[in-house]
Amino acid sequence: MPFIDARFTTPVNATQEENIKTKLGEAITLIGKSEAYLMVQIEDNCRMYFKGNKDDESAYFEVKLLGKSTKANYEKLTKALCDIASEELSIPTNRVYVKFEEVEYWGYDSIIF
Repeated sequence: MPFIDARFTTPVNATQEENIKTKLGEAITLIGKSEAYLMVQIEDNCRMYFKGNKDDESAYFEVKLLGKSTKANYEKLTKALCDIASEELSIPTNRVYVKFEEVEYWGYDSIIF
């Protein structure tokens, strides 16, 4: 039951949004999760400061998942998310942050996992 919050300083058009959503669904499999339960939020035109300025494009991904994965899997997913930002929105990979949060309990459909 992963959730990916994707925030970008750039505008995201409908085609880019669909491409990002699709690529996030593919990328989540790198940590052993399935798109079947993936929830994605995409927010564009965010006001984010990176290295003290907001002059250049940047991106922030927050990945929350039920349970745990490995450092190696997180590294693979980090690369994939950086590549998505770069390929879809021309955001340099050195201006992308990724936060991972492992959640012990997750509610879904009136129950707790």
